Amino acid sequence: MTATIGIDARAAAEVPAGRGRYVRELLRALAALPEAHEIRFELWAREIWDDPALDDRFAWKLVGLPDPFWNVAAGLRAGRSADVFLSSNSYLTAWFTSCPTAIVVYDLVPFVEGAQAQSRAARIERATIRPALRRAAALPCISEATRRDLIARFPRTAPIASTIPLAADAALAAPPSLPAGHPDLHRPYVLAVGTLEPRKNLERLVAAWLHLPAALREAHDLALVGPRGWDDGSILQAAHAAGAKILGRVSDDELHALYAGAACFAYPSLYEGFGLPVLEAMAAGAPVVTSNVSSIPEVAGDAALLVDPHDVPAIAGAIQRVLTEPGLAEDLRARGEAQASRFSWERTARETLALLLSAARRRTRP
Repeated sequence: MTATIGIDARAAAEVPAGRGRYVRELLRALAALPEAHEIRFELWAREIWDDPALDDRFAWKLVGLPDPFWNVAAGLRAGRSADVFLSSNSYLTAWFTSCPTAIVVYDLVPFVEGAQAQSRAARIERATIRPALRRAAALPCISEATRRDLIARFPRTAPIASTIPLAADAALAAPPSLPAGHPDLHRPYVLAVGTLEPRKNLERLVAAWLHLPAALREAHDLALVGPRGWDDGSILQAAHAAGAKILGRVSDDELHALYAGAACFAYPSLYEGFGLPVLEAMAAGAPVVTSNVSSIPEVAGDAALLVDPHDVPAIAGAIQRVLTEPGLAEDLRARGEAQASRFSWERTARETLALLLSAARRRTRP
């Protein structure tokens, strides 16, 4: 089928992780799909993300406005030129598109008690989601847990809500281009990756670290990787007091090396729409300790030690087992690599493309 697909591609250039990684990997995978060779893609953004994988089927459409004016202008223009639109970064844009619109649902953090939503972002999502859901043609959710959360709070979305999972970069399964580890880490280390914000539960991770036997802590480092987020003062204070290594934002190559060299990857998040770092760590061969809530069990499968993220002794106990039981660590490494291989961006792109083309076929033209 020949069609023009509009995509909100702002995050490709503007957001280093999270939604930015989703958009970049999706675009690369769409470019590689044989069934997409006749599709034209209009990439709506504020700036170009230049990648050699994107050929002349991908046309950048730049709108140099701040939000929410960007959402209005891009939505109106895309509705006139595209057969279908993928809203990947906002519920608001879907208010203004006149073509069928699929809205990616990442999580229901603003609606889940105890998920530690950032207050401003939560207010925006609560204010914009209902009109968007009413006019959506499709609602691809990044995990089955997110789909269930969506339907539980908005039952009328059930007929158009589906699950299209994410994946780890296939390159993570190969040896890293940099030496495993990090120049600032001189001992075996427990690695945590994510924005420094309350939802990532890093204060309890630090508390669990201090709960470990002193000899084990003296033989290892706790390394926190990720940009500063909102309400991170107490996280930084606790991490500094515990002697954790705060590495900040790192490049993709550095992150690959950190995953590959980790003695244990710890991700006790309070809520995740998918929990991509869990899959990335597994793909790179790190043994994983993570939460038993939201989407994480379906991502981790039987390849991680799952713990109650509110239970500090349980987090500490699982980390201690990984650090002191070599057989367990090796088993988790092997299971994790197998689990990560079950997901692929090719699958994500293929299922997303099929969903968008199905919505485009239903479009009624004057």
